[in-house]
Parts: sequence; structure tokens; C-alpha cells
Amino acid sequence: MTDKTTTSDLIEPRRDYTADTLRRSDLADSPFAQFTHWLQDARDKKILDATAMMLSTADNSGQPHSRVVLLKNFDESGFVWYTYQESDKAQQLAQNPKASLLFYWCALERQVRIEGTVVKLDPTEADEYFYSRPEGSRFSAAASVQSQPVEDRSILEARVAELHKKYPDGNVPRPEVWGGYRIVPHRLEFWQGRADRLHDRFIFERDTNESSWSVNRIQP
Repeated sequence: MTDKTTTSDLIEPRRDYTADTLRRSDLADSPFAQFTHWLQDARDKKILDATAMMLSTADNSGQPHSRVVLLKNFDESGFVWYTYQESDKAQQLAQNPKASLLFYWCALERQVRIEGTVVKLDPTEADEYFYSRPEGSRFSAAASVQSQPVEDRSILEARVAELHKKYPDGNVPRPEVWGGYRIVPHRLEFWQGRADRLHDRFIFERDTNESSWSVNRIQP
């Protein structure tokens, strides 16, 4: 007979959010400038995996799918990550090229939510990043057909070993289907935890002419 977890088992002692505040006057005019500031704060505070983000996609049936990936670049054109372009998430993006990102910096009691349309990057942009990765990561990417079944881990390890024999200088080629994506955002939310769950939340949304952003405080 197995033990059952009750709701009361999941209720942890409450803690209040008191790390910081967020006022309209604190915000940059651009959501990208605001994100730059908050990401730098996270890195300065030595937050582990500060560039980790939850990427959520949906397939053509409407079923959502989420996983953590790493942000590799961003500017006013959008936020970039790299992956195998025949993976589950790639197929979902081919069916529905809309996605959301979530950054959560627990120690700072902050979240950033980003929503927008996703586009593939040119393969030449993937080359520069791929060849800057550690050697082990490059060989793993070349050996793995991401999201496809495999009978045993030893098969993957054997593929990696074979590639090391084939490319002893470490220069394993980038797989043609390994590349980048950019989410072009139309909505970003900056969330700062506050005492008594009366959190500060501000939304940046693109205006209809897409040349500027409107900013609104929303209720927690």
C-alpha cells in the first residue's frame, strides 16, 4: 500500500517577497533595456543559470509543451536560442510559430514573461555559435538526433566515440539541422514579488504601428 500525498503536505511555510520594489518610474523606456538591466542584476548576483528560460510551444492540437533552454543572444529584434531543428519543439514551431519564454530569478524574486512569433535563423548565424561551444557539447549535438527514441545510452556514447575517431582534431561539423530561433516579442511582463502577494507587474505591448511600446501596470 502506497502513501498518498495530501494537499497539506505540499503547503510550505509562507515567506514574504521583500527583495525589491518596481515602480513605473523605475522602468526603462524600452523593454529590451529593462531586460538588459534585470539580466545584468541576475548575473552580478551570481544567480545560477541566469540565462535559463522556460520555452513553451503548442502543437496544432493546442497541447502546450514546455522545457528549459538557454538564452544565447538578444537585442531589439528578439531573443535567440539554438537547438536541433527537427526536434519536438521544432516540429511544434513549424505547426504553430508562436511561443512564450519565462525567466525566473528566485533570489531576486523576479520573473520576465515574453510572448511573440518565432522565426528560424539563417544557418550561417548558427555556425558562429556552434563552433564557440565546448568540444564535448559539439560532439553530443552531432551524435544525438534530438527527441527521437534510443534503446540505450550506450548507443549515444558509441556515436560520440566514433565521431571523436573521425574528427580527432575536435572539429566535428555542425549538423545541418542544428540551428537557431528568434522569438520576436509583442508582449513582455516584468514581475517583482512584493509583501503580502501584492506584487508589482508591468506589461510592455507593441503599439499597432510596431514602432513603440505601451506600458501598463496590471494587478497581481
